[in-house]
Amino acid sequence: MPHKRNPVLSENLTGLARLVRSHVIPALENVALWHERDISHSSVERNICPDGTIGLDFALMRLAGMMEKLVVYPDRMQANIDSLGGVVHSGEVLLALARAGILREDAYRIVQRNAMATWTRLGHKDAKTFRENLEADPEVAGRVPPAVLDAAMDSASHLRSLDHTFTRVFGETGPARS
Repeated sequence: MPHKRNPVLSENLTGLARLVRSHVIPALENVALWHERDISHSSVERNICPDGTIGLDFALMRLAGMMEKLVVYPDRMQANIDSLGGVVHSGEVLLALARAGILREDAYRIVQRNAMATWTRLGHKDAKTFRENLEADPEVAGRVPPAVLDAAMDSASHLRSLDHTFTRVFGETGPARS
Protein backbone atom coordinates (compact mmCIF):
# COMPACT_ATOMS: atom_id res chain seq x y z
CA MET A 1 0.00 0.00 0.00
CA PRO A 2 1.99 2.96 -1.26
CA HIS A 3 0.02 5.50 0.79
CA LYS A 4 1.48 4.12 4.02
CA ARG A 5 4.69 5.58 5.37
CA ASN A 6 6.44 2.53 6.83
CA PRO A 7 4.64 -0.60 5.68
CA VAL A 8 7.83 -2.63 5.23
CA LEU A 9 9.02 -2.01 8.79
CA SER A 10 5.68 -2.76 10.44
CA GLU A 11 4.96 -5.76 8.23
CA ASN A 12 8.42 -7.12 9.01
CA LEU A 13 7.71 -6.65 12.71
CA THR A 14 4.46 -8.63 12.57
CA GLY A 15 6.29 -11.46 10.80
CA LEU A 16 9.02 -11.45 13.45
CA ALA A 17 6.37 -11.62 16.18
CA ARG A 18 4.96 -14.78 14.60
CA LEU A 19 8.42 -16.28 14.39
CA VAL A 20 9.27 -15.54 18.03
CA ARG A 21 5.86 -16.89 19.16
CA SER A 22 6.53 -20.10 17.27
CA HIS A 23 9.21 -20.93 19.85
CA VAL A 24 6.68 -21.17 22.66
CA ILE A 25 5.40 -24.67 21.87
CA PRO A 26 8.80 -26.40 21.75
CA ALA A 27 9.82 -24.51 24.91
CA LEU A 28 6.70 -25.71 26.72
CA GLU A 29 7.26 -29.26 25.51
CA ASN A 30 10.71 -29.12 27.12
CA VAL A 31 9.16 -28.38 30.50
CA ALA A 32 8.13 -32.02 30.88
CA LEU A 33 11.80 -32.98 30.62
CA TRP A 34 13.11 -30.74 33.41
CA HIS A 35 13.35 -33.48 36.05
CA GLU A 36 13.95 -36.58 33.95
CA ARG A 37 15.91 -35.01 31.14
CA ASP A 38 16.96 -36.98 28.17
CA ILE A 39 18.98 -35.44 25.39
CA SER A 40 15.96 -34.48 23.20
CA HIS A 41 15.58 -31.09 24.89
CA SER A 42 19.06 -29.84 24.10
CA SER A 43 18.67 -29.69 20.31
CA VAL A 44 15.51 -27.64 20.75
CA GLU A 45 17.14 -25.28 23.24
CA ARG A 46 20.24 -24.84 21.07
CA ASN A 47 17.97 -23.55 18.32
CA ILE A 48 15.20 -21.61 20.02
CA CYS A 49 17.33 -19.86 22.63
CA PRO A 50 19.67 -17.99 20.27
CA ASP A 51 17.12 -17.68 17.46
CA GLY A 52 14.41 -16.45 19.81
CA THR A 53 16.55 -13.95 21.68
CA ILE A 54 18.24 -12.60 18.56
CA GLY A 55 14.88 -12.37 16.76
CA LEU A 56 13.28 -10.67 19.74
CA ASP A 57 16.18 -8.24 20.10
CA PHE A 58 15.93 -7.32 16.42
CA ALA A 59 12.14 -6.94 16.65
CA LEU A 60 12.39 -4.71 19.73
CA MET A 61 15.02 -2.53 18.08
CA ARG A 62 12.85 -2.27 14.97
CA LEU A 63 9.84 -1.35 17.12
CA ALA A 64 11.80 1.25 19.09
CA GLY A 65 12.97 2.85 15.85
CA MET A 66 9.43 2.92 14.49
CA MET A 67 8.09 4.50 17.68
CA GLU A 68 10.81 7.16 17.72
CA LYS A 69 9.78 8.23 14.21
CA LEU A 70 6.04 7.76 14.65
CA VAL A 71 3.99 10.77 13.63
CA VAL A 72 0.45 10.97 14.97
CA TYR A 73 -2.23 13.26 13.57
CA PRO A 74 -4.90 13.50 16.30
CA ASP A 75 -7.12 15.88 14.34
CA ARG A 76 -7.12 13.53 11.35
CA MET A 77 -7.82 10.57 13.62
CA GLN A 78 -10.79 12.37 15.14
CA ALA A 79 -12.06 13.37 11.69
CA ASN A 80 -11.87 9.71 10.60
CA ILE A 81 -13.83 8.62 13.66
CA ASP A 82 -16.41 11.38 13.17
CA SER A 83 -16.83 10.50 9.49
CA LEU A 84 -18.36 7.18 10.53
CA GLY A 85 -21.42 8.85 12.03
CA GLY A 86 -20.91 7.39 15.49
CA VAL A 87 -21.11 3.73 14.44
CA VAL A 88 -17.77 3.09 16.16
CA HIS A 89 -19.71 3.21 19.44
CA SER A 90 -22.00 0.32 18.53
CA GLY A 91 -20.44 -2.10 21.01
CA GLU A 92 -20.85 0.26 23.96
CA VAL A 93 -24.38 1.14 22.83
CA LEU A 94 -25.26 -2.56 22.72
CA LEU A 95 -24.09 -2.98 26.32
CA ALA A 96 -25.91 0.19 27.40
CA LEU A 97 -29.19 -1.00 25.88
CA ALA A 98 -28.82 -4.35 27.63
CA ARG A 99 -28.08 -2.62 30.94
CA ALA A 100 -31.19 -0.49 30.37
CA GLY A 101 -33.28 -3.66 30.41
CA ILE A 102 -33.51 -4.56 26.73
CA LEU A 103 -32.79 -8.24 26.06
CA ARG A 104 -29.34 -8.64 24.57
CA GLU A 105 -30.68 -10.30 21.41
CA ASP A 106 -33.13 -7.43 20.94
CA ALA A 107 -30.43 -4.86 21.70
CA TYR A 108 -28.18 -6.45 19.08
CA ARG A 109 -30.95 -6.28 16.49
CA ILE A 110 -31.70 -2.62 17.39
CA VAL A 111 -28.05 -1.59 17.22
CA GLN A 112 -27.45 -3.43 13.95
CA ARG A 113 -30.56 -1.94 12.34
CA ASN A 114 -29.56 1.59 13.30
CA ALA A 115 -25.90 1.11 12.44
CA MET A 116 -26.82 -0.15 8.97
CA ALA A 117 -29.18 2.80 8.52
CA THR A 118 -26.25 5.06 9.36
CA TRP A 119 -23.73 3.25 7.14
CA THR A 120 -25.93 3.20 4.07
CA ARG A 121 -26.53 6.96 4.17
CA LEU A 122 -23.02 8.20 5.09
CA GLY A 123 -22.08 11.11 2.84
CA HIS A 124 -25.64 11.76 1.65
CA LYS A 125 -27.47 15.02 2.31
CA ASP A 126 -30.19 13.26 4.28
CA ALA A 127 -27.75 11.21 6.36
CA LYS A 128 -28.43 10.84 10.06
CA THR A 129 -25.87 9.96 12.69
CA PHE A 130 -26.02 6.70 14.61
CA ARG A 131 -27.19 8.69 17.63
CA GLU A 132 -30.00 10.35 15.65
CA ASN A 133 -31.13 6.99 14.28
CA LEU A 134 -31.12 5.48 17.78
CA GLU A 135 -33.10 8.39 19.25
CA ALA A 136 -35.70 8.07 16.46
CA ASP A 137 -36.04 4.32 17.00
CA PRO A 138 -39.26 3.57 18.91
CA GLU A 139 -37.58 0.64 20.70
CA VAL A 140 -34.96 3.02 22.14
CA ALA A 141 -36.85 6.30 22.57
CA GLY A 142 -38.37 6.54 26.02
CA ARG A 143 -36.62 3.38 27.23
CA VAL A 144 -33.04 4.61 27.25
CA PRO A 145 -32.30 8.01 28.79
CA PRO A 146 -30.14 10.42 26.73
CA ALA A 147 -27.49 10.35 29.47
CA VAL A 148 -27.05 6.61 28.93
CA LEU A 149 -26.45 7.15 25.21
CA ASP A 150 -24.12 10.05 26.05
CA ALA A 151 -21.99 7.77 28.21
CA ALA A 152 -22.03 4.93 25.67
CA MET A 153 -20.95 7.26 22.87
CA ASP A 154 -18.24 9.09 24.82
CA SER A 155 -14.87 8.35 23.21
CA ALA A 156 -13.12 9.40 26.40
CA SER A 157 -14.37 6.23 28.09
CA HIS A 158 -11.95 4.22 25.95
CA LEU A 159 -9.05 6.32 27.22
CA ARG A 160 -9.90 6.34 30.93
CA SER A 161 -7.08 3.93 31.85
CA LEU A 162 -4.49 5.43 29.51
CA ASP A 163 -2.48 7.31 32.13
CA HIS A 164 -2.49 4.32 34.47
CA THR A 165 -1.35 2.02 31.66
CA PHE A 166 1.43 4.35 30.55
CA THR A 167 2.64 4.63 34.14
CA ARG A 168 2.66 0.85 34.56
CA VAL A 169 4.57 0.35 31.33
CA PHE A 170 6.94 3.30 31.30
CA GLY A 171 7.05 4.42 34.94
CA GLU A 172 6.43 7.90 36.27
CA THR A 173 8.99 9.49 33.93
CA GLY A 174 7.87 7.73 30.75
CA PRO A 175 7.61 9.26 27.30
CA ALA A 176 5.74 12.52 26.91
CA ARG A 177 2.24 12.28 25.45
CA SER A 178 0.14 15.01 23.92
